[in-house]
Amino acid sequence: MALLLNILWNVPGLGFIPALMWLLASVVMALTIVGLPWARACLMMAGYSFLPFGNTLVTKEELTGRPTLGSGPLGFVANVLWFVLAGIWLCLSHLALAAAAAVTIIGLPFAWAHLKLAGAALFPVGKRVVPNAVGDAIALGRGQSVLDRVRR
Repeated sequence: MALLLNILWNVPGLGFIPALMWLLASVVMALTIVGLPWARACLMMAGYSFLPFGNTLVTKEELTGRPTLGSGPLGFVANVLWFVLAGIWLCLSHLALAAAAAVTIIGLPFAWAHLKLAGAALFPVGKRVVPNAVGDAIALGRGQSVLDRVRR
């Protein structure tokens, strides 16, 4: 089902346009030299924008189980700078595309994908795109740890 939705997302749904916006943001970040740390996050988000169905976004710390540079204080500063310089604009573009897609019932899955991408556009540093099964396993682990704390 994810394959079919991804094909429909890109061909008639014009889902490749947000991916191109992310690629443009990546090129701009790479050209500034100072923005090189953000260029990798933009490339990752371009791939996520190209194939949003069947994938989810998790923090690298949740994925690896150990603290990382992108999820610590440096990552926080990088995300705040990203938010101010580019994140808000990419988020607003995804929100506008979600509103346009939600006009029809057929477009509702695409609107939902744009909403996922809008949230991801705000703070992409320190995140990784993983298959939904991996994201579900991470969420299950979080739920299990909360349950263990409640039981004590």
